[in-house]
Amino acid sequence: MQDLSKYEDKSELLKVLAHPVRLCIVSNLINKECNVTNIQECLQLPQSTVSQHLSILRAKGIIKGSRKGLEITYSVINEEAIKLIRTLFYKEENKWEEKN
Repeated sequence: MQDLSKYEDKSELLKVLAHPVRLCIVSNLINKECNVTNIQECLQLPQSTVSQHLSILRAKGIIKGSRKGLEITYSVINEEAIKLIRTLFYKEENKWEEKN
């Protein structure tokens, strides 16, 4: 029987990123740090919804928040998440795919 423990961390990462909103947040934070207001305006979702998703991503160690005055700016810190996003959304020449 195969030991599945080595797959647990990868599975957890995939579960967290499987939500479309979180996947969108992480893919955009790879290129540019943003605060909650900017993310919320971009996604056109309530700030409370965006904050919940950010909280999940932060708790799983995928993003971090850095305080700058009164605002918190978020960025991606998980290298496996970055690699996965780039595999999913970047073309061979590492440019974003155009979404129609």
